[in-house]
Amino acid sequence: MTEIRSIPFGERTVKDSSLAKGKRKIRTAGVKGAKTLTYEVTYVDGVQTGKKLVKEVVTKRPVTQVVAVGTKEGRQCDPNYSGCVPIASDVDCAGGSGDGPAYVSGPVRVIGDDVYRLDHDKDGYGCEDD
Repeated sequence: MTEIRSIPFGERTVKDSSLAKGKRKIRTAGVKGAKTLTYEVTYVDGVQTGKKLVKEVVTKRPVTQVVAVGTKEGRQCDPNYSGCVPIASDVDCAGGSGDGPAYVSGPVRVIGDDVYRLDHDKDGYGCEDD
C-alpha cells in the first residue's frame, strides 16, 4: 500500500534596506513538497492486523519561502512643527530664498520652538506664502 503526504515548506526572513522598517514582502513563494510512503499491510480473515512502513521517498522537495523584512528608517520629523518638517542642519520654506539643505512646503504650524525660523511674523505658522 502507498500513501502520498505533503511536506510543509519552511520560511526564511532576510533584511531589506529598501523596504520601510517593519514592512514584509514575499520574495520567493513557499511551495509544499510531497513524499510517498510505502507500507506492508497484513490481513487476517480480511481484517487489517498490521501496517509497517517499508519505504519513504521524497518525490517533490519543498521550496522555502523567503520573506524580506524592511529595515529602512522612515523620514524623521522635527517635533517642534505639525506635519513633517525634516530634521536637518537647516530647513527653509520651499520656493523662498533659503539655501537649505532641506525644504518644507507650508504652511506648517509651530507647536514648539521655531528652531528653523520659519514663522517670520510670529503668528504660530511658518511658510505661509508657499
